[in-house]
Amino acid sequence: MSNAENKAVVEAMWKTLYTKDWEKLARFFCEDAHYEDVPTPDPGATGPANIVKRLQIGLDPVERFEHHHHRMVAEGDTVILEHTEVWHFHTGEAVRNPFVTVHELREGKILLWRDYWDLGTLMGQAPKWWIERLAGFSEQDFERA
Repeated sequence: MSNAENKAVVEAMWKTLYTKDWEKLARFFCEDAHYEDVPTPDPGATGPANIVKRLQIGLDPVERFEHHHHRMVAEGDTVILEHTEVWHFHTGEAVRNPFVTVHELREGKILLWRDYWDLGTLMGQAPKWWIERLAGFSEQDFERA
């Protein structure tokens, strides 16, 4: 696929993520796709169902999203996105988190998704109840069956 086509896939995936249409989102990933939040100590999630499950745990409680797309660069099957997410919670908190995200694609689907962000920035702004919710899960929750 061309650089432009790969960028379009990534842009569509991000737009779908913010609608929380989890079934549609899963279709953007290869069967052996891997998603990783680099700053966290766990290995991430592999496979569309596990990727979506991981995203739901963190994002279902977010009431509203803002996505500020700064720049996107593509070379071959790799797309890199610099962006900032702002998460608004029903309890009034807003978390502003800058990211650099690396996507590797294969035949029009995402094979690898790696998010680079600062753990202290996120945890310093996130509501306590949300952090406690995340603490209830472990890496075993994202192992492939």
